[in-house]
Amino acid sequence: MPESSATYGNTSHANVIGTEHALQQRKNVWNVRSSEFAKSTFNPIRSIVDSMKLEPHPEKYMIALSIGDPTIFGNLKPHEAIIEAIQNAITSMKFNGYAPTVGYGEARAAVAEYYSTPSSPVSPNDVILCSGCSHALDLCISAVASRGQNILMPRPGFSIYRTLANGYGISTKHYNLLPEKSWEVDLDHLESLIDKNTAAIVVNNPSNPCGSVYSEQHLRDILAIAERNCVPIIADEIYDFFVFKGEVFHPLATLSTNVPILSCSGLTKRFLVPGWRMGWILIHDRNNVFASEVRGALQSLSQRIIGSNTLVQGALPEILRNTPQSFFDDTIAQVQANAEISYERLRVCPGLKPVKPKGAMYMMVGIDMTRYPEFATEFQFVERLVSEQSVFCLPGKCFEYHDYFRIVLTVPEEQMLIALDRIIEFCHMHFIPDKVENIGLVESEEDERMEIEATSLVSYRPTSQATKS
Repeated sequence: MPESSATYGNTSHANVIGTEHALQQRKNVWNVRSSEFAKSTFNPIRSIVDSMKLEPHPEKYMIALSIGDPTIFGNLKPHEAIIEAIQNAITSMKFNGYAPTVGYGEARAAVAEYYSTPSSPVSPNDVILCSGCSHALDLCISAVASRGQNILMPRPGFSIYRTLANGYGISTKHYNLLPEKSWEVDLDHLESLIDKNTAAIVVNNPSNPCGSVYSEQHLRDILAIAERNCVPIIADEIYDFFVFKGEVFHPLATLSTNVPILSCSGLTKRFLVPGWRMGWILIHDRNNVFASEVRGALQSLSQRIIGSNTLVQGALPEILRNTPQSFFDDTIAQVQANAEISYERLRVCPGLKPVKPKGAMYMMVGIDMTRYPEFATEFQFVERLVSEQSVFCLPGKCFEYHDYFRIVLTVPEEQMLIALDRIIEFCHMHFIPDKVENIGLVESEEDERMEIEATSLVSYRPTSQATKS
């Protein structure tokens, strides 16, 4: 045998022995670790809620004004046309197999037709069907941003953007919303956050958690910043057209011919079927900015879960075509009625300052923590509200915004009234009147303010007879 062959043989034999030894050593100890992706994925809302001491009052049933599922109380139900469409899809036996990962052509065409406008036409090729709007956001964020880059998101804002981004090593920067301006964007602050690593701006309109609906001019101001800095926008419009009477929803993509926009929406909220997990991305390309890479990236990423629910895809054309406007109007009317009742009741509650919503399903309520000195944070305020009154609201901390809490407006009216009575009773029990802070107020203004507080404290009467049951 040649020397080279012998040497090779001995080396190979030694490698085998070494590998066997390494395997034997490894088998002696289990060492299964989670991935870096998993370790970087964190849902602030879930973590905050899990850390709270939530022990309801034993004599009062719990009313959860915390859950953003419009179906949870049973008072808001999908229209019969929606149910009929899914039944037809099932019995047709046409939608039991796999679909293209971006969705069936007929379903994508139906979405394109539903959203197309003269100023912002949408073709089936501009639509990607997803497993809910959160999946649509996931695809958009991971398609346009890479590890080390950042996206801009609102504060207060829905935490899912941060959860999705951080898992990929993408950082988030929070631009401020202004409660005194109905939660409009602080435009100067937004633009100051943009740097060379900013991959996208997330714009949520109508807003969760704020219930704000932006005017056409304000949206144009946001678009001007994006255009000036050549930053694309991810538009979270899951509450599209869910606006109260007198308000107008302007799809962001209809207002720009230069800013590329990925719009995310779905059936979840307006159609009252969040569990059906049907969302979509509308690719509003401008000047072919997305053509070179982003369109292909979205298609590639959609292959990770082999597409969304095919039965719902099969029903989608009928759902979009046959669901009457009256259904949406009735749903919005119920939510708006709760919003108006809640705002009127809480705005005269001592120490609270609600910001009147214009759409979506939520209202943010400010707390003057100086009037509730026994609570260090709104977190403690909310915890005690549960233990004393069995009403659960999400603390502002869930949305990166302290001294506020969020209430959901989709509960039945009777329960809404009971919950409001309990919140107001709680506030009256813990509120400490202000006797000193009159700096900057003329005497008449101070007298008026003190009179309102005193009247509120003395004249409080619950509107519901069921506050203790």
